[in-house]
Amino acid sequence: MTGKSANWVFQDPRLQEMHQDYDAYTSEDFKVWKILYERQIVNLPKAASQAYLDGIEAVNFGSGRIANFAEVNEKLRGTTGWSVQVVPGLIDDDLFFGLLRNRRFPSSTWLRKMEQLDYLEEPDMFHDAFAHMPLLTNQPYVDFLEDLSGIALKYIDNKWAIHLLSRIYWFTIEFGLIRENGMLKIYGAGILSSAGETKFSLSDEPAHIEYDVRKIMQTAYWKDKFQDKYFVIESYEQLYQSIPEIEKVLEEELANSSVA
Repeated sequence: MTGKSANWVFQDPRLQEMHQDYDAYTSEDFKVWKILYERQIVNLPKAASQAYLDGIEAVNFGSGRIANFAEVNEKLRGTTGWSVQVVPGLIDDDLFFGLLRNRRFPSSTWLRKMEQLDYLEEPDMFHDAFAHMPLLTNQPYVDFLEDLSGIALKYIDNKWAIHLLSRIYWFTIEFGLIRENGMLKIYGAGILSSAGETKFSLSDEPAHIEYDVRKIMQTAYWKDKFQDKYFVIESYEQLYQSIPEIEKVLEEELANSSVA
């Protein structure tokens, strides 16, 4: 990433002409959003982190309207200063972390079809919007995202470093739990968008492990089934304050791997 200005990402050709065409959504799209929203929202008042519940109210999501990114951006400008950047789907690591480093959350705009309600190989905009965007109103959470991405950009050409950092992202932003008032709650987007994993993650079946940067970097994750372990933070401040430790442990893990 050396030699590029701080705003290089905004001129990236991979983002040209990317926007949400709200008028293009079909009646099936609205039906899919409504089904997914109503099926999951009933599980969250007792299961989700309070920050998420506050956030979904702040961005004004509901079952009757697909998330409108222009409206979301207006809400986010008044809270954390973040915004949503439309992307075509899964994107390269440098663009992904470059956007987050510049306080832009990458999101697709396409919705799954009716026959895909229960499983997708690639996250759609329901996951990106419903599960991720409410927490973009939480300052320590987005500060963590921004600074984690800064570390990733320093090591963007080191595939093993990016893999280790992806484990941090996976077990926090996607599949993290938080303890609030002595109770386990969900803040990971991969859980928040899944009715099945919402119930499973808070049950006695998986292991619940205290947040541990080194242990996370040494733990593999699964993409095609529920996790067998979840890491638990005590607060979003703890998550953000772990950034220096993440960089330190990453350097040690890379040194150990090169020695090995």
